[in-house]
Amino acid sequence: MTAAHPRLVLIGPPGAGKSTAGHLLAEALGVTFRDTDSDVETAEGRAISDIFVDDGEPYFRQAERTAVQRALAEHDGVLALGGGAILDPDTQADLAGHTVVFLSVGLADAAGRVGLTTSRPLLLGSPRRQWQALMDARRGIYEGLATVVVRTDGLTPEQVRDTVLAQVPA
Repeated sequence: MTAAHPRLVLIGPPGAGKSTAGHLLAEALGVTFRDTDSDVETAEGRAISDIFVDDGEPYFRQAERTAVQRALAEHDGVLALGGGAILDPDTQADLAGHTVVFLSVGLADAAGRVGLTTSRPLLLGSPRRQWQALMDARRGIYEGLATVVVRTDGLTPEQVRDTVLAQVPA
């Protein structure tokens, strides 16, 4: 039996459109969509924000790592990783050889899309400043892992889908 290999792996910060565009991409490609944040919530039986509060970020990151490993091994459709999943060096190594699409977005568009609310545990306090700090720290990693970069600012989800499809190998 051959291991599965995702058609596309979407990475990027909160508000980039990974889930929304991911569903549209999966539909266009005739495959299924999977989100590792949802996988973590299902495995844990609780919201990510609750995992952070109850058990802390290190616990969440380990659960996330497990979800990413499993999804990369099992899923053959469009896969969206949580915004911080790319921080793990093992995940970075695991992404080698995959078609990785970095959905890049600026603060204004991200804020409009997700509201930068407290349901995002790393954005507590000053969500806009926290988001910018996360992006400043992660942008180089996102760009280094990406085989394709798509700037989503000002684009509809359908335009993001079409831009990705135009840039990825068939």
